Amino acid sequence: MDRKEFIDKVLVLRPRVAVFDCDGTLWTNDSGMDFFYWTMDQGLVPPGIARVYRSRYADYKRGRVDEVTMCGEMARMYAELHVWDLEVAVNRFFPEVVRPNYFDDMQELCGQLSGQDCELWAISSTVECVVREGARDFNIPAKRVIGAQTAIENDVITSRLLRVPSGPHKAEMIREKIGAKVDAVFGNSIHDLNMMDLAGQAFAINPNPDLEQVAEEREWVTYWPERVRTAR
Repeated sequence: MDRKEFIDKVLVLRPRVAVFDCDGTLWTNDSGMDFFYWTMDQGLVPPGIARVYRSRYADYKRGRVDEVTMCGEMARMYAELHVWDLEVAVNRFFPEVVRPNYFDDMQELCGQLSGQDCELWAISSTVECVVREGARDFNIPAKRVIGAQTAIENDVITSRLLRVPSGPHKAEMIREKIGAKVDAVFGNSIHDLNMMDLAGQAFAINPNPDLEQVAEEREWVTYWPERVRTAR
């Protein structure tokens, strides 16, 4: 399926509400993992704490730590930092590491959906301030971005975890924050499955093998962005 055919398949539905995963769906990167290592390499996190979290992530990759727990720890890692320091780091990180890897066809789709007065949302298990930086380039306003988040007190990040939108929690966030019928949902991994089940139409974008199999079984539209197709 080429870019035009895919975009036309979405636009013809005239969705009023559309929800997007971010990493692997709007861009190639796992921006959560990339930011995690980037901030440690940049010295934003003290070396002793960085060693602990590097070890935890290695355990996660071995299957010893579950997805929700790890994503929560990746958000809590910045406890005691001033929120401004984290935002400055994101402003340096994103143009360098993520923006060059956008899926241009997904960016075009979001622009056209916005032109149809579709309400666009982004939900991700990555730290919210990171995905918020990219979402705005896809016509998704900050107030409609839901990411992993800890509480902030007196402009200082705390370790009190507020949410980690992954798996069933993504569907919960749709019910809690959006509260309306979702016409289209776009995701790339099995962690998006629960929110995709809520959609009038689900779209598997650049899917991992596990989601690709589910999409085939359920006859969902599967789309490989141009950047992925040319690299395969």
